[in-house]
Order: sequence, then C-alpha cells, then structure tokens
Amino acid sequence: MIHSQAIVDPKAQLADDVEVGPWTQIGPDVVIESGCRIASHVVISGPTRIGRNNQIFQFASVGEACQDKKYAGEPTELIIGDNNIIRESCTLHRGTVQDEGITRIGSGNLLMVNVHVAHDCRIGDNTIVANNVALAGHVHVDDFAIVGGQTGVHQFCRIGAHAMCGAASMITKDVPAYVMASGNLAKPHGINTEGLKRRGFSADALRALKQAYRLIYRQGLKLEQAVAELDDLQRQFPEVALLTQSLRDSTRGIIR
Repeated sequence: MIHSQAIVDPKAQLADDVEVGPWTQIGPDVVIESGCRIASHVVISGPTRIGRNNQIFQFASVGEACQDKKYAGEPTELIIGDNNIIRESCTLHRGTVQDEGITRIGSGNLLMVNVHVAHDCRIGDNTIVANNVALAGHVHVDDFAIVGGQTGVHQFCRIGAHAMCGAASMITKDVPAYVMASGNLAKPHGINTEGLKRRGFSADALRALKQAYRLIYRQGLKLEQAVAELDDLQRQFPEVALLTQSLRDSTRGIIR
C-alpha cells in the first residue's frame, strides 16, 4: 500500500490500509487513519492528524509550518476529519499559539485545486471551496458553505453556514448564514434559495429566511436592532435562529 519510492518517517502512524504514492514524503508526528489515499508528490508534515477515507491529490502540502511571521516553531497542529477530497496543490498550514494552536478541517469537504487554508482556519463539514481560493489566517467557513473560485477571504472573517460566495469575490467582512455574496468588495445578494431547496429546506422556512433578510438589509436597521426584531421569527423557525446566531457571532461586522 506504500510505494517503495515514498518516504515515510518511522515516527509517522499510518493505518494498515493507507495508500501512499511514489515520491510522497510523510514526516514524524503525522497520524493517518484508515481508508486514506495519498497520491504521489504529496508532502505531509506534522503534527498533523488525518481522519478516515480522505483523498489527497498530487503536489498538496499538508500540515506545513504557517506563514505568520510570529510563528517561532511551536508544535502546533492541523486536524482533518473524515471523507474529505483535497485536490492538487492545496496548501494547508498548521495553527499558531496566538489562537488555539490548531487549524481544523471537518468532514465531507471538497477543497479544489490550489486552495490555501492558512493558520488557525476552521472549516466545518460539507463545504465546497473552489479553485484558487485563499483563506487568510483565523478564517471560519461554516457547514455547507460554498466559496467560489479565485475568491480571497480576509483574516478573521467568517462565512456562515449555507452561505455562498461568488467567484472572484473579495470578502473583508463576515457573510451571515444563508446569504449569497459576491463582488470586490463583496456585497449581499439575497438568500441562497436554490442551495437550500436542494438541501430540503421547507417552503415555510425559506419564506421566513427571506423575511429575516429583508429585516437585516432592507429596513435600515442597525445590526442589534435587526437581531431584536428577529426574536419572534427565530422562535418559530430554527433556521432563522441559526442566522441570528451568525449575526451575534460576527466580530468584524457583516457585509453591507
């Protein structure tokens, strides 16, 4: 399962069925669980933990030291969940002690060609991050979000669950859950209705989310006022409660 021309440090821990292609290098303090397939010309540095059934394609750099100038060689980590697809030339860096010291990638994600995930990022589950996306340090991408190709995301920004960022966008503020954003600088363009329909959201839930969007973006309210106005609606619909929670969690302010 491990090609004779792969270099695997004896201190790395690989499950018996892990496949490793030629000219791949796996360093110490790397743990790779069952069912993973690592292509040729991949470099995996540690400390890194990779869960089950992940596919990592050629020329990816996984678990390398981060590009933050404050980083001084501390033993920070990269933790990857299960069932992810990490395509060619992705760069996934470990965290820094200025945050929790861990870059986290959940499960069921698709990271397309040349995606950069910087130090201390947190990617949830079932996201799609398209070609040439650059996530700066401390960025959070929540469950089921989609980030279009060539998009740049400023450090400390958050992209909410089920949100969708159009291609070639520049994200400098937080994108609330469910919201579509695009442009340079990115602006909101309504609720991600088609994506939510495909995920089985009810017609009532979609109407409630559209009503919430109008309160946030069309009534001229301050963010705190909009959250207060949504109180009754979020009690009826947990989908709206997720939206209001993403507003409360915003530290950089939301896109306007």
